[in-house]
Amino acid sequence: MTLQIGEVGAFSCNLYEERKRGMMKDGFPILIAEDNLVSRKLLEKSLIKAGFQVVSVENGKEAFRRLKNEFFPIVITDWKMPEMNGPELCQAIRNHNFPGYIFIILVTAKDANDDVIAGLDSGADDYLVKPINQAELIARLKAGKRILKLERSLKEANEKITILSITDPLTGIYNRSYVNERLPQEIARSYRYGHALSLLMCDIDHFKRVNDTFGHLAGDEILKDFTACLKGSIRNGIDWMARYGGEEFLIVLPETPVKGGCLGAERLRKLISQNIFKIDGEEIQITASFGVSGFDPSECDEKVSPESLIEVSDKYLYQAKEKGRNRVMGPELYGQASQATMNYI
Repeated sequence: MTLQIGEVGAFSCNLYEERKRGMMKDGFPILIAEDNLVSRKLLEKSLIKAGFQVVSVENGKEAFRRLKNEFFPIVITDWKMPEMNGPELCQAIRNHNFPGYIFIILVTAKDANDDVIAGLDSGADDYLVKPINQAELIARLKAGKRILKLERSLKEANEKITILSITDPLTGIYNRSYVNERLPQEIARSYRYGHALSLLMCDIDHFKRVNDTFGHLAGDEILKDFTACLKGSIRNGIDWMARYGGEEFLIVLPETPVKGGCLGAERLRKLISQNIFKIDGEEIQITASFGVSGFDPSECDEKVSPESLIEVSDKYLYQAKEKGRNRVMGPELYGQASQATMNYI
């Protein structure tokens, strides 16, 4: 069962990044920039024959435009070209924030040491003198591929380290460190676009009894199942949740007014209370309590902080516990915490 909370916003994929990842998995496609039609076609034909994916353009300006729309990890560029020459293309590539490293081979008839140095200083990784020797070109491309593979493996390792640093190892969702980083960004985004934001804090009721009765390993399984139940019931790519500590969780609902956050929390509360959890083949039921906070930028006189949102949610969660648990407590509007307490059960 998938539960949609609030209005579903538009979600757009980063097609550029997807294309880049796909191309990197399939190989190392090459972009050729050469203004001479005969030279361009001969180079293109020889590289295709050698098993490379190749796209060719007639000048540096067109090559740079193409790169900004379609990622190529290897660029072979002539030195002398109209509109943007080879060294200028190298500099433009190095000054642009592409999603991966681009290995550049500069090709020219110039072979003086000063020319070689100038070419490499412009950002080229390697240098070939015309007429191009086919075997030498392939050898240099193989060297470039080794560098790109190393760069890719290092990037993937760094990405894994980053993911581990913001992920709760038990439940697989975000951890408190991620909350500290992401929540201020969500608040800033709400102010920038004038969208409301809701924050839910939930806690499993009487979780200590589960641990005492079935053991901590069984309790861990309940936490994982509880997380999966909630995570599968919020908007993918829009809402997000994190383990705040122990059996306490935060759920952030962008573009959702506080009243919508309270109604959403109530739906989640019912979902948990009606779900059957299993421990060693034995079926058990658990419940959860929710505290809700949020704000609408158009109705806030003071700047809302992450700490204040969490504090208000925590206060309402405490009230839900005091009033018997298995319920949702929250204000109608941010800043009116002392008024119109909402209890959706």
